[in-house]
Amino acid sequence: MRYAIVTETYPPEINGVALTVQALEDGLRARGHDVLVARPRQDACEPRPLELLVRGLGLPRYPGLRFGLPAARALLAAWQAAPPDAVYIATEGPLGWSAMRAARHLGIPVATGFHTRYDQYMRSYGLPLLQPVAMHWMRRFHNQGQATLVPTQELQDFLRDAGFANPVRLSRAVDTRLFHPARRDQATRDSWGVGADALAVIHVGRLAPEKNLALAVRAFRTLQATRPDARFVLVGDGPARLQLARDNPDFIFCGIRRDEDLARHFASADIFLFPSRTETFGNVTLEAMASGIATIAFDRGAAREAIRDGVHGAAVSDGDEDAFVSACVRLASEPVLRGGMAMAARQAVLRLGPEQVAADFDQLLQALGGTEMPDVALARA
Repeated sequence: MRYAIVTETYPPEINGVALTVQALEDGLRARGHDVLVARPRQDACEPRPLELLVRGLGLPRYPGLRFGLPAARALLAAWQAAPPDAVYIATEGPLGWSAMRAARHLGIPVATGFHTRYDQYMRSYGLPLLQPVAMHWMRRFHNQGQATLVPTQELQDFLRDAGFANPVRLSRAVDTRLFHPARRDQATRDSWGVGADALAVIHVGRLAPEKNLALAVRAFRTLQATRPDARFVLVGDGPARLQLARDNPDFIFCGIRRDEDLARHFASADIFLFPSRTETFGNVTLEAMASGIATIAFDRGAAREAIRDGVHGAAVSDGDEDAFVSACVRLASEPVLRGGMAMAARQAVLRLGPEQVAADFDQLLQALGGTEMPDVALARA
């Protein structure tokens, strides 16, 4: 089969969408398919085989990220020369809209990916009146395709109730060989100023308003009253980093980390805090669990899919910030409980292998021309 993937973000950019798209692409290639990827050109980037690089612009307030400019003509030419059997459009930006128009013009079936709750971002950036506008814009885009792929049952139900025509669940994967407790490294902890018996609390992700980082700060400061040896490690970058560093000079900012380096940072910590309420999923939750870290998150997205509250960590009732803080304090003060949760978390995600998700994605793309889409995640739920 020949597939096309269109995305406005792609590694070396580090975010959940970019990494998920690359994993899906790699999975299809490993299954023997040709995959044409269309994406914005990045600095010092030359096209690889079966890759179409288009013009893009920098994303305001997010250095290093770009969005693609409309490229319908280039996409039409590429897809007429080598017609794909199906197209997956991962992002709803200008490049994504032009890809939708090109695919519809050529009669190629399309699946879209719902990766970002832009409606919730409006509130995080002080524009709550634009929430319904953002939802209308997303619904209009996704309903032009044959299916909208989502990572959770929760999001599938929400979108169906919000008027999205055909949301279909596709589970996310985690590389449990990369993210592994064996990567725990005392030298890394020493660089944080954390001894073998001290406590390292970590957050991994974009440092931005929509990530609800004020709650992570509050939770850490509260637990610090009972564990003065604790240190807070933040991995990632973003527009909130400068102010966070000014307000919290004792925090450890590690910047963006990748691959084995990222896995080592995860495994070297003791508690993972994920206070975001705007995620469609939150890949870092699975990465923390695979790394053998007790995880605290709201009961939504990946946490709802993977965390049994009190067994793998804490899946806190959505929006209950006091409960989030209390869970953090409890895990900080009970090392035996925390250790048991860490081991259970690792076991819970061992079944979420990239190979199975790639097979499911392949099946979904092949079924786009049919009348019913398989909900492939349900067989393993």
